[in-house]
Amino acid sequence: MRRMYLEMFHQMNKQLGQVDAWLAATVTFAEAKKVDPNVFLAFRLAVDQFGFARQIQIACDTAKLGASRLTGKDAPSHTDTEATIAELQARVASVRSYLGDFTAADFADTATRVISQPRWEGKTMTGADYFMEHVVPNFFFHLSHVYAILRHYGVPLGKRDYLGALTQKLPA
Repeated sequence: MRRMYLEMFHQMNKQLGQVDAWLAATVTFAEAKKVDPNVFLAFRLAVDQFGFARQIQIACDTAKLGASRLTGKDAPSHTDTEATIAELQARVASVRSYLGDFTAADFADTATRVISQPRWEGKTMTGADYFMEHVVPNFFFHLSHVYAILRHYGVPLGKRDYLGALTQKLPA
């Protein structure tokens, strides 16, 4: 199980690397259109949905706080005040650095750890349930919204930009 947690956080780290590439593509796209790339921070797909910047903040928080709650290691603190693409890139880089420091040993006893959050009003979950029912789907939910917002507003991204490099090999 420890290896599975490590591999999944490795995948989240990889996907956050894709977010960084999407942000760079957003700057290039905006500059070509002669608009300030920071206007993207408030874009959303629906009026009752969080904006672009908040979607990135939540994806980052889900990954870092998920790893923190499962291992007991302190996560980096972010104030949710990013007002530019560059500031979002710095946040992504901070979370990626944090996730890159974990080993399989850090996830010992994770499955049975008791997890709670203030907004859960005293309710708890096992580490295994928290990871599978909250961390993984919440991370990819917000990541997908970031991607969809950029696509909706014309940033030229495709499936390969979402997936990133794959570990494909030619047959021997």
